[in-house]
Amino acid sequence: MYKLTGTVKIIKDTVQITEKFAKREFVVSETSSMYPQDIMFQAAQDKCSMLDGFNENDQVEVSFNLRGREWTSPQGEVKYFNTLDAWRIEKVAQGMPQGGPSDMNLDPIPAAPSASTESADDDLPF
Repeated sequence: MYKLTGTVKIIKDTVQITEKFAKREFVVSETSSMYPQDIMFQAAQDKCSMLDGFNENDQVEVSFNLRGREWTSPQGEVKYFNTLDAWRIEKVAQGMPQGGPSDMNLDPIPAAPSASTESADDDLPF
């Protein structure tokens, strides 16, 4: 399982590929690095509807699986394809920095006491 946080750039309509398979593609712009990336995801089957509540420019966190497959062309050439298969998308608070601390606890973690500052009366066995 992987996660990516970014801004929704494009949400396409659901496409019925076969009688039993439907997919919906969407693009998320990831801008935390020096070189921004536009990443295309796909939602398949019943997950297509999870995008209905989202709009372009929404800040989101996408949970996805990386899928790969081999395909042999009619000419016998072997090719490999990857798919980012989204299974959850959630809105992110606009003011929260990407990859920042949770809104439950914004305080830094206190440093562990050093051996020289521990009390001699400490009754802990370690």
